[in-house]
Amino acid sequence: MTAPEVAQSPPCMPPWFGQECSILKPTFQRSRATWLAYLLIAFYGFMLNSLGPITPLLKREMGLTYAVSSLHFTAFAAGILLVGLFGHRVIRRLGIRRSLWTGAWGLSVGVLVLIAGRTPALTLPASLVMGSVGSLLLILVPSSLSEEHGKHCAVALSEANVVASSVSATAPLLVGWLAGTAAGWRLGLGLAALAPAGLFLSLGRTPVFADTSERATDSTLKPQPLPRLFWYYWAGLVLSVSVEFCMLSWSGDFLARELGMSPARGSQMTSLFLVGMVMGRLAGSRIVQRLAAPRLLLGSILLAAGGFLLFWRTGTRLPALTGLFLTGLGVASLYPILLSLALGTSRGQAVQASARATLASGLAILASPLILGSIADALGIARAYGIVAVFLAIVFIVVLVAENGQGLRSPQRG
Repeated sequence: MTAPEVAQSPPCMPPWFGQECSILKPTFQRSRATWLAYLLIAFYGFMLNSLGPITPLLKREMGLTYAVSSLHFTAFAAGILLVGLFGHRVIRRLGIRRSLWTGAWGLSVGVLVLIAGRTPALTLPASLVMGSVGSLLLILVPSSLSEEHGKHCAVALSEANVVASSVSATAPLLVGWLAGTAAGWRLGLGLAALAPAGLFLSLGRTPVFADTSERATDSTLKPQPLPRLFWYYWAGLVLSVSVEFCMLSWSGDFLARELGMSPARGSQMTSLFLVGMVMGRLAGSRIVQRLAAPRLLLGSILLAAGGFLLFWRTGTRLPALTGLFLTGLGVASLYPILLSLALGTSRGQAVQASARATLASGLAILASPLILGSIADALGIARAYGIVAVFLAIVFIVVLVAENGQGLRSPQRG
């Protein structure tokens, strides 16, 4: 694949836009670069999901308040925002290959400082490094898969999220198990932090990334404004990630307060949402090969909305838990499909578009649980959870407008 071809063809333009890419592959094939991308985003997801369960452990060990201990996740989310705003400039300077490994090693260093720290003066900056430097992976993996797989990037992104979700789901279990052993949770995370070393030794010389580095440095030196249609999908990304983290953050508390479960039992039942997401992403990665992505997206939103209403309004444990699982099943495909659609509008600016998509995730992770919690303080958790239904309804409308708005491609902002 040559540089002019990338410049002339958007990397992930879906076929329903009436524009085929000149670089499309006839069938979906997983190269060594594809597997490297999958494993690196799984590493990132594992460390992100580890931060939640270790926060109470850090609170207890260091005698922190709830407010100070919660700043670890806030610092990580702030790092995501920073890389979403400025990460594409770093990538233009370093090139994709070096930026990729900078993100992987930076995440490792942040984790090692975090587990070595015995004071917030070390652990909070470590969380910021994890979120900022590590989140270069959140930009580069989608954009690299988009460049690599052309019209099949929706499949690649879905599969990447399957791998990441499956690995990430083990993080709370591993931290919880090791915390009760003589080895301690730090040993487990320390060993996991060495994963990039193994990946570098086995896949670090993958030629595709070396080639991509030269292409992307060329094509992104003078980034163009992203089209208005991209920002519609970007809004959908913010809202869909918001739904995801509202469910992960507060569904356990909802089950405890509204359905009479113990707090521990309510937290455990949150795993039903994660199981639904893993299964949904696995199924979505197959369905998207046979069904147009917008149809899968609209169907997924309706499934998530139906499951959420069951969870939110029934007031009975079994239907509510079934609804929690169905919500995860429906939400699962929203992020990878919306991301593939957003990248498909990027006009050869895949890195810049992926950086802005990362910004969407950071905003959602930082703000949505806080917004829901604040409403819950004022109105109660049951009423506050109505915001999730509002988010899903707006995503549905955004997708309908975007699918019928091919005239919205005029440049707006970058």
